[in-house]
Amino acid sequence: MTKPLVALLSGAGVSTDSGIPDYRGPNGLWREDPEAEKLVTYEYYMGDPEIRRRSWRMRRENRALKAEPNAAHLAVAELERAGVPVRVITQNVDGLHQLAGVPARKVLELHGTARQFVCTGCHVRGPMEDALARVEAGEEDPACLECGGILKSATVMFGEHLDPVVLGDALAISKACQVFVAVGSSLQVHPAAGLAGVAADHGARLIIVNAEPTPYDDRADEVIREPIGTALPALLRRLREPGAQRTPGGRPERV
Repeated sequence: MTKPLVALLSGAGVSTDSGIPDYRGPNGLWREDPEAEKLVTYEYYMGDPEIRRRSWRMRRENRALKAEPNAAHLAVAELERAGVPVRVITQNVDGLHQLAGVPARKVLELHGTARQFVCTGCHVRGPMEDALARVEAGEEDPACLECGGILKSATVMFGEHLDPVVLGDALAISKACQVFVAVGSSLQVHPAAGLAGVAADHGARLIIVNAEPTPYDDRADEVIREPIGTALPALLRRLREPGAQRTPGGRPERV
């Protein structure tokens, strides 16, 4: 018998236990330093060398590149190893799902990755540590070694569009899955947030794991408010049980 497909949309809340702050939460990066948003806004980045220099200094201190997977990431990898068909759609750029053991081909990074750089001119890519080594050596704004163009993190900055291929794959998975778990996401940033609605529209069981209310709570079959580090492993263990992926009837359960 074919096992149901589980799609998991992960937001910033999944990685906070790894020491990576979210952006707009109570202790989020933008609340601590509103000017920091300019460092990841494409127009400012491309037009102001000082913004780029500050951005590279920020990348040197980026906790995401030093972080380790936490219990939530490990639980997703364990679910995949147990033979449950899993696809991860992540809003995060830290690469921790892959480090936890989820095969890279099963992870869609909607907002790109902080673990690579990309040239805005010729689009060549490489490991972020190579670019950071040049910064450490004294290059405050390292240029592309291939064409001399401006380098940036291989993340989707404010003002840039998502990769249409990645977004298309995410939509296809959301339509095809039998269970859609949205975890650690406010479900307010589109188009990623809309994937929860797409999944529900196509008959998936929608489960939301998040500390704060989301716009999709009323459409969910289950809403869990417990801390992600304990709630997600417990939920995914439950999904491994026979019949657990079937869509239940009745009103949403809030834990």
